[in-house]
Amino acid sequence: MAMPRKGSRLINVDGAAFRWRIRRRPAHWRDENRSPLTVTIERAEEPGCVLVVSLPCARPDNWRGERTIAVRPALVAGCIRRAIEQGWNPGRPGSAFTLTVTEDELTVLLGEPPQYMVPFLWGMIPEGGGIRDLPRCTEIWSRDGQSTGRAPSDP
Repeated sequence: MAMPRKGSRLINVDGAAFRWRIRRRPAHWRDENRSPLTVTIERAEEPGCVLVVSLPCARPDNWRGERTIAVRPALVAGCIRRAIEQGWNPGRPGSAFTLTVTEDELTVLLGEPPQYMVPFLWGMIPEGGGIRDLPRCTEIWSRDGQSTGRAPSDP
């Protein structure tokens, strides 16, 4: 079964097109332990084996205040390359291939140290940040409960 197009993004890695998305969050009643940030990836055309990447941080919408990162295309491309090196064949049908990324591997996959964010009120603030960082806070929940994904100062 192919990944839904809604909510997924396209990325081209080494001449091949892939579709990726952040995995849906578990219900809070099922989320007794830390719920890792998980990304699913598959070939855009003729999908086969799905890649499931587990990252060493929490989802941005976590309610426990655990740190997270923004999943950017550079990280997704790095994960695709790493999984192929470890034997993932995206064109072959079969059960999902799991790639678990450690803290140390994030820097290698990103090409720079990760910039962690921590949920704060209805937004995200840089890890270790303080009150001076509030203007740079990224809004993830609006005050009326809808997710916006933008900085509060954006129009």
